[in-house]
Amino acid sequence: MALLTPYWSLDGILIVSSLMVAAYLFVTRKFNYWSKRGVKELPPTPFVGNFMDCLLSRVSAAEFIKDLYKYGEGLPFLGFYIFDKPYLLIRDPELVKHVLVSDFNYFADRYACADEKNDRLGYANLFMMKNPGWKSLRSKLTPIFTVGKLKKMFELMLVVADDLAKYLDSLHLDGNGKVIEFKDICGNFTTDIIGSTAYGLKVGSLENPKATFRVYGRTILNYDFYRNIDLLTIFFFPGFVKYLKPKFFGKQATNFLRSIFWDVIEQRINSGQKRNDVIDLLIEMREKYKNDENLKDYKFDGDDLVSQASIFFAAGFETSSSTISFTLYELALNPDVQKTLRAELQDALAKTDGKITYDMIMTLPYLDMVISETLRKYPVLAFLDRITLADYKVPNSDLMIEKGTPIFISMTGSHYDPRYFPNPEKYDPLRFTEEAKRARQNFVYFPFGEGPHSCIGMRLGLMQSKLGVVQILKDHEVSPCGKTKIPMVLDPNGLSTTALGGIYLNIQKIATTAG
Repeated sequence: MALLTPYWSLDGILIVSSLMVAAYLFVTRKFNYWSKRGVKELPPTPFVGNFMDCLLSRVSAAEFIKDLYKYGEGLPFLGFYIFDKPYLLIRDPELVKHVLVSDFNYFADRYACADEKNDRLGYANLFMMKNPGWKSLRSKLTPIFTVGKLKKMFELMLVVADDLAKYLDSLHLDGNGKVIEFKDICGNFTTDIIGSTAYGLKVGSLENPKATFRVYGRTILNYDFYRNIDLLTIFFFPGFVKYLKPKFFGKQATNFLRSIFWDVIEQRINSGQKRNDVIDLLIEMREKYKNDENLKDYKFDGDDLVSQASIFFAAGFETSSSTISFTLYELALNPDVQKTLRAELQDALAKTDGKITYDMIMTLPYLDMVISETLRKYPVLAFLDRITLADYKVPNSDLMIEKGTPIFISMTGSHYDPRYFPNPEKYDPLRFTEEAKRARQNFVYFPFGEGPHSCIGMRLGLMQSKLGVVQILKDHEVSPCGKTKIPMVLDPNGLSTTALGGIYLNIQKIATTAG
């Protein structure tokens, strides 16, 4: 005699079936959360919600959020699910303004979170830190990026720019030129810049692409299936970080960054050398704020100190190298834009006897328009994430967003919305004339974020990107080759906007060089 029926086999079927039904009911119990609140939602799938394609690396996280934006066309917001948890996508520019600026106190923290104990470099850096520590830390780190500091950094950047010129000369690009992969070369260039300007290190990636610093830098954003799962966990279901133990910078890079930056900090302390860079500022803050009570659960020492050096390195080289390489790609595909930009560069260089200066780089109007259009089509981190810190009544709506609800905003969704950017697939720098910017609605273009959480290193990133484009373009012409992917194909494993397989272009020295 079995437990429920005369047959053990039948009992087994009944028990398994009951467990399956119970599991189904459990994981779908919240699947009417948004519809009950009058919010349109993307129909979810049991156990995974709307996140299956991301989990299987069929689409990138940025494409997933962009597709949600398109699905919610005409709506101010859209509900969706990751596993069984309700999330909200914000589409309306006025509501975006409320979330990022006007009602910032309700959304002051990112939803993303690294493990506090097992990944301090990921948890304690400025990008990931929660309030109230974030607010206090941000104000202390802001002096790194004053105009005066940036001008001093620029002089060091020019040395690396000369190294880039020497590298290109070594390729013998006269005649028909040569096909090269620009994504990695631009990464070498920006790694050398960050190493020099922020940490006083001669990295030498342009001379030796296998330099240790560059090798470990690549691993941070060297996307494969497992690295993608690590970053998806941190950004989209951070409640699992204590179980899956992902590393924000990756396991290998975390160990390297901890070792190299602590060595640099100790050497600087022992030598007494002053360079007015990131390391100097961190050392000063280590002494000045070691007893600061506003920095709850944070101290300017050990991994917490190294975490700031690490995030400036990772963000500093990747954002700019991506912007430079995507700009060159679009210039190759749009020779008229390239011609117009080169004419502006040559006119400016003629006035400075061929010398690249900070003021020139930062005031060339067409160059600024070109970089802005690149960041419209290829924002480096193409979505923003927040968590609701208290129940929030949506203005001009009956919707109450409950405390703890994750909020996402799609940059690419907004940047490709034809209401704001007609014919959005077209690369058109004239979208960013002063007249066009004034005529466009606010909070529809935000490649560096907006509000108090906007990118602290925005000016540094723009300066690096512009310098790289100028140094390459003033003496060279880029054009498509047989390996150029048209249209661009993005890596589905990439959390950031990354070209799948790199960016191959033909580069050729122009007959009459600038200056």
